[in-house]
Amino acid sequence: MYKIEELIQKVNNAIDHIQYNAEPKNLYDPIRYILSIGGKRIRPVLMMMGYNLYKDDVDAIIDNALALETYHNFTLLHDDLMDKSDMRRGNPTVHKKWNDNTAILSGDTMLILAYQLFNKGVRNEQALTAFIDATLGVCEGQQYDIDFETRNDVTEAEYMEMIRMKTSLLLGYALKIGALLGGADEADVEHLYTFGEKMGLAFQLQDDLLDVYGNPEVFKKKLGGDIVDNKKTFMLINALQLANAEQKAELDRWIAAKEFDAEQKIAAVTHIYNILGIDRLAQQKIEELFAISLQSLDKVKVADEKKAELRAFANKLLGRKY
Repeated sequence: MYKIEELIQKVNNAIDHIQYNAEPKNLYDPIRYILSIGGKRIRPVLMMMGYNLYKDDVDAIIDNALALETYHNFTLLHDDLMDKSDMRRGNPTVHKKWNDNTAILSGDTMLILAYQLFNKGVRNEQALTAFIDATLGVCEGQQYDIDFETRNDVTEAEYMEMIRMKTSLLLGYALKIGALLGGADEADVEHLYTFGEKMGLAFQLQDDLLDVYGNPEVFKKKLGGDIVDNKKTFMLINALQLANAEQKAELDRWIAAKEFDAEQKIAAVTHIYNILGIDRLAQQKIEELFAISLQSLDKVKVADEKKAELRAFANKLLGRKY
């Protein structure tokens, strides 16, 4: 079995050697740029790990894995534009470095290139169908996220479904596609999908938690951004549900405020979270999802030593300190 670091290196080397058309430069340079500025390479590595449970020649599916990474970065490029984000991985976003039109067109091109890369890889109709389902599902999740921006009645169930589609679904499908390409049986394919999906949900909820309670030096971004932006996170949704009349009125006032001091808003909302125990509630949900994830991995019918790297990957993903 390959180590995580070895697979990351394989993905990075392959990204460095993708051949793009030379012209027009303003179409392809932003694609090279967004793929070159780093990232954890979680999705292609998971695909290769799912494959490696059954077959050793992981290089055979490198194009399939690159397709998933290209698609993921396409979504980031367009997300940054929709969110008007200035920075990505410590670098200017594409629409800031170039312009909005370039971000749209280069993103569109990345989507096409993703399908082109997948078709260059190992051919498997079930895997191709899964890839299509995954890419469509992420777009549907993004639309729900946009819809939630103008709603103050989002339920926890709706939020969990949104992050499942927007974030964790792609982790589940990465493993599912890898397993399908590796020849796994139907039961193993579904167990690996569930492992990835629940791990992804736990990861996103941890991200919500760390945005409020994280160590800024470890988290590597300013805390409280979700509070400032009125993001309908697990944290805010549950606070609105559990708050008494006075606390809810204060939360509603901060949500409705057009002009405010950001630090004051963060402190006030966090204080309500502390009183309501929202951090403990979120941590409990994270642990619950992580347990389900590992239970699903346990059900995969391959030797435990082969699954050790996937367990290590899950622990590393969820092991950030705060």
